[in-house]
Amino acid sequence: MNGVVAAVGDNTIDCYVGRDSHSYVGGNAVNVAVQLTRLGRPAWYFGAVGPDAAGQQIRETLVRVGVGVDGLVVLPGRTSTSQIRVSAHGVRHFEAEDFGVCDGYLPDDGALERIADCAAVHIGLMPGAEPVRSYLAGRGVLVSQDCGVTLPVESYRWMGIAFCSEEATGRPAEQIAQDAVAGGAVLAVVTRGAEGSLAFNGRTWWRVAAEPVDVVDTTGAGDAFAAGFLDARLSGADVDQAMAAAALHAARTCALLGAWPQEPRPAP
Repeated sequence: MNGVVAAVGDNTIDCYVGRDSHSYVGGNAVNVAVQLTRLGRPAWYFGAVGPDAAGQQIRETLVRVGVGVDGLVVLPGRTSTSQIRVSAHGVRHFEAEDFGVCDGYLPDDGALERIADCAAVHIGLMPGAEPVRSYLAGRGVLVSQDCGVTLPVESYRWMGIAFCSEEATGRPAEQIAQDAVAGGAVLAVVTRGAEGSLAFNGRTWWRVAAEPVDVVDTTGAGDAFAAGFLDARLSGADVDQAMAAAALHAARTCALLGAWPQEPRPAP
């Protein structure tokens, strides 16, 4: 479907500890879907929750913000939860994560057919994603994936865009980008926090500065960046233009608590 982006993979309840004891709906794939809708682009979410109150909270929240949830399935087990502590400087740290039913989720054949009708698909945390990327890339879909956690080089195959993070890997951004392209990604985009971002396609380097912001919480900043980049590219922007649009959207996210504007709930 022209213009629609599918986000596939993780969801979670972000449980804040410390000075802010609230919970929010989050997860890379969910955050990207929500941020796309906030930019005016239709988005569908494909993932799994458990038959519990947390799963119902995720479904109701996504419906409320306009994300399509026909691809959200209920599996036996627990909905994912994450424990987050935000430093005095606004930097978020994951203290614990229970991936619950997300850990075993893969889209079935029917879901893959619906995803293949989209203009692009963004894959969040989803073990075993390589066959999914292979199928969708073969159907002509633009495939991006969050690679914030270091992946083996061969795992970049069938990625149109690899979204990487210097902070998450602790390696130089240039090396991350080169490894991603060598491993099969068409384009690697690496966020560098306050240092901005860079991109590489095997021939050309692009570098864009970060947008100044008084940081409240960095949770979801990379997800907002990915959504901003995808939306701009699908609208016809060049790589550096898309990086600039993404940087602005990420900065706006850093200025609020949680990955996107939502009503906080008491931490479970």
